[in-house]
Amino acid sequence: MRPLLPGDLDQAARAMLAVPEPRRGALARRLVAEARAADRYRRRCGLAHPRWGDGSLMAAAMRHPQLPLGPVIDAAQLAALRQLLGALDGGDRL
Repeated sequence: MRPLLPGDLDQAARAMLAVPEPRRGALARRLVAEARAADRYRRRCGLAHPRWGDGSLMAAAMRHPQLPLGPVIDAAQLAALRQLLGALDGGDRL
């Protein structure tokens, strides 16, 4: 996966908030796995993956429905970010 930027976390959280809370952990793991697979594809083929993008977490997240973020980080967004960080730390693969 490409290096993480703050926008990657925001986009992934927006995608996670668009699904019911019980499905957010699975989506976090899926987004990380898609970004990692897309980055491998990009390095091998020299092109963005046709489905998952350029290997960034943002590109993978943007291919999923999203909710807008509020002006401040609320409890739901904070929980989504925790789940996302757990997925990033877990090394999940496709």
